[in-house]
Amino acid sequence: MNDTQLNARQVNLLNYLMLNPNSSRAELEKSLANTDISRITNIRDLNHLIKLGWIELVGGGKYVRYILKKDREMLIPVNVDQYFSKTTDSRNVKYQNYNFDLINNLKGLFSNEERNLFEQGREKLKSQFNTLDKTILKRELERFTIELSWKSSQIEGNTYSLLETEELIKNKKQAKGHDRDEAVMILNHKSAFDIILEKKESFKDINILDIRSIHSELTKDLGIKSNIRQSAVGITGTKYTPLDNKIQIEEALTKLIASTNKLDNVPEKALIFLAMISYLQPFMDGNKRTARMVSNAVLLSNNYFPLSYRSVDEIEFKKALILFYEQNNIFYLKKLFLEQQQFAIKNYFL
Repeated sequence: MNDTQLNARQVNLLNYLMLNPNSSRAELEKSLANTDISRITNIRDLNHLIKLGWIELVGGGKYVRYILKKDREMLIPVNVDQYFSKTTDSRNVKYQNYNFDLINNLKGLFSNEERNLFEQGREKLKSQFNTLDKTILKRELERFTIELSWKSSQIEGNTYSLLETEELIKNKKQAKGHDRDEAVMILNHKSAFDIILEKKESFKDINILDIRSIHSELTKDLGIKSNIRQSAVGITGTKYTPLDNKIQIEEALTKLIASTNKLDNVPEKALIFLAMISYLQPFMDGNKRTARMVSNAVLLSNNYFPLSYRSVDEIEFKKALILFYEQNNIFYLKKLFLEQQQFAIKNYFL
C-alpha cells in the first residue's frame, strides 16, 4: 500500500475514520459539509479506499458502516499539522493506555522501494568500511558520534550547540553557561555509541540486558535509576499514560524483544524498537534516548547506516512519537526514520 496513491480528499477521509471509527456514509458526508466535494465524489473516494485495502464495510443495508482495516490503521498518512492543531486535552485520543496487542500488528511496515533504500545504503557502508583509509574512517566515526550525541541530547532539551558538543567530545572542555548535567548527557551518548561500535556483533539479537546496559550508560551520573520502573510516569504533551506496574512492564518488554527479534527485516526491527521502547517507557527517565540508541545498535550490527538525527526537527520528532502513543499510528515516525536514513547515506562515510 502506497500513500502516494491517495489524494488529499482520501487522506482526509482516512484521518476522519481514524478519529471517528464505525462511521456511516451520512456521517462522512456531514464531515465534508463545508467543502465543495460532491456526494458522488465522496462515494468514489470511499470505493477507491476499499479497493486499495485501507478501509472496509461492516454491517449491511442502512446499517452499513466504514472502518479502517485493522492491519492498515497504523500506516494511515496522517495530516500532522491538522492533528496537532488541537490542544492536548481536546484531541480525540484512541489509546490513552498501553495497547498490549500493538506489537502483534507491527509488521510489513516498509514497501519494497523503501527496503531498497536501506539495502543500497548497506552496500555503500560496507564498501566504505572496506576501502576508506583508517584515519579517514576514524574521523568519520568521530563526526557521526558528535552529531548523534548533540542531536539526541538536544531532543531531550539539552542546550549545547553542535560546535560546543564537538569541543566537549574532542577536548573534554565544557561550555560556559551550561549545566554540568548537559555535558554528562552528551558524553554518555558518546560512551554508549562507542560500546555499540566495539561490541556491534552482539546486538544482532537484542535482549533485555542489552537495553538495560545501554540505558545505564546513557544515564550514568545523572541521578536516574537504571532499574525497571515501579511507578507511574507522565509524558508531556499527551494524555497517553504508560503502564505503571513493574511486572506488566517487564512482560511487555520481554514480548517486544521476542516478537521483534523474530523479524527478518532489520530496518523494520530498528524502527519497532525506536517506537516501542519510547511507547512502553520501561525506565523512569532516558527512555527515548535509549530507544534511539538501541535502534542504532540494531542497524549498525547488521551493517546498515545508523541515524544521527542531525537534520530532524526535535518538535516534529516528539509529534511523531505522540501520534504513535495516542493513535498507534507509525506513519510520521516512519517518515522521519526514512528521511534520516537518506540523510545518513548522503552525508556520512563519503
